[in-house]
Amino acid sequence: MQIFILAIAFFCVALIYSSVGFGGGSSYTALLVLMGVAYNSIAPISLISNIIVVSGNSINYARSKAIDFPLFTYLAIASVPMAFIGGLVPISKNTFIWLLICALLLSGVSLLRSAFKKNYDEPQSRPTNPSLLMLIGGILGLIAGVTGIGGGILLSPILYQIRAANSKQIAATASLFILVNSISGLIGQLQKHGFETQNKLIYLLPILVLIGGQIGNRFAIKFFTSKNLALTTAALVIIAAVQLFLKQIKLI
Repeated sequence: MQIFILAIAFFCVALIYSSVGFGGGSSYTALLVLMGVAYNSIAPISLISNIIVVSGNSINYARSKAIDFPLFTYLAIASVPMAFIGGLVPISKNTFIWLLICALLLSGVSLLRSAFKKNYDEPQSRPTNPSLLMLIGGILGLIAGVTGIGGGILLSPILYQIRAANSKQIAATASLFILVNSISGLIGQLQKHGFETQNKLIYLLPILVLIGGQIGNRFAIKFFTSKNLALTTAALVIIAAVQLFLKQIKLI
């Protein structure tokens, strides 16, 4: 029964997150922890799900020529190797969960701030220092590799804050950023402790996130404003962080 609840949750997360260019790794990871999935399997499952969702996103964005490739290149130069290193870093389950809680809260608050900005949909872009972009990419890549969250949900609010591009370019660039970091982080994670699960039904999850991601990317964005989707995503992330925190301090 638990695996079917998890499957439905993964489908819904993919549907919502793909609508704004994200993969959903933060919520996949939180769900897996809350459901008691084996620790060694959590990051790989989240990263695989991320890759499936944002692959479709990235293809669609590339076709519409929305990706800012110079911006992406500066971010990826540092993020890809750091995501691999992050995947290799051995950390305890307890440390992993606290890092995840911090990442979820930070991303949720950042999304809320971005959503309530007066000019949320179209920030006025301005030239950005390449060194700053590489620093941002490196830090987020490391976090992505360690926690299995992809990093895009942290990247987008930062790009809005520094006015690196317009809203469509930010969503598109974040999607490709998630893809390359998830691949790099997954390679590191698999080299660290491989991947195995006793419940074979877990392999249903990639199929459901593929379906949810395609529906979200192609249709959901047409029915909701970017602001409302950002608020919905922020709410999901913060709720997951609070639930993890309460579980961690043994209140649930």
